[in-house]
Amino acid sequence: LVGLFGGAAMVPVASAQAQQVGHASWYALYSRTASGEMMNPSALTAAHRSLPFGTRVLVRNLSNGRSVVVRINDRGPFIKGRIIDVSKAAASNLGMIRSGAARVQVSVLGRN
Repeated sequence: LVGLFGGAAMVPVASAQAQQVGHASWYALYSRTASGEMMNPSALTAAHRSLPFGTRVLVRNLSNGRSVVVRINDRGPFIKGRIIDVSKAAASNLGMIRSGAARVQVSVLGRN
């Protein structure tokens, strides 16, 4: 374990689970992310509980097959059953703006 942030253990990418399946939701705030950068709803970014900042992941919507690559720059989601929160731009690419949430597969691609 690299450290704790908000009660979530942060793990190195090499030790991280290569794939996760669960629910994603989206958010569009105009505030600072846990990494210190400003949240930009137009950027392809996401919040994950434990992956290091800068990790790139492929998120695939299991209901429609659409996918997008996002960069982890925030912590969350903190709602049971959700594994990732994506930006509004990423949600648009995934076709989940209207529904607000979708069942997804998250695959770690590596660090930038």
